[in-house]
Amino acid sequence: MHMDKPKDVNSYIANATEEARSVMDELRRIIKSAMPEAEEGISWNVPIYKYHGILVGFSVAKQHVSFGVDSLQEEDRKVLKELGYKTGKKTIQIKFDQEVPSAIIKRLVLAQAEINEL
Repeated sequence: MHMDKPKDVNSYIANATEEARSVMDELRRIIKSAMPEAEEGISWNVPIYKYHGILVGFSVAKQHVSFGVDSLQEEDRKVLKELGYKTGKKTIQIKFDQEVPSAIIKRLVLAQAEINEL
């Protein structure tokens, strides 16, 4: 999906398809509610949240939104796979027709914030 270079997270989300926007809006809401102190911005042309370093980020693809976090562990990947999500080493793919795994995302955001504080 080609997008013009976004100025901010609002423009990044606005330039995406409607089905992608709802997933990204939900991720943004979860991140901001879990870590209100996190600084929101654009890095590498995608939304990135910083708190004592990089906290989390997300990006849109053709069929899904990819949520990235360093604190993703093997146990998390197993649970997410059982729930029907595809994962990478540090990413979770959320298809447009899937619910955002809110509780898991929130836990990962808080775990990463704790790691970043060390």
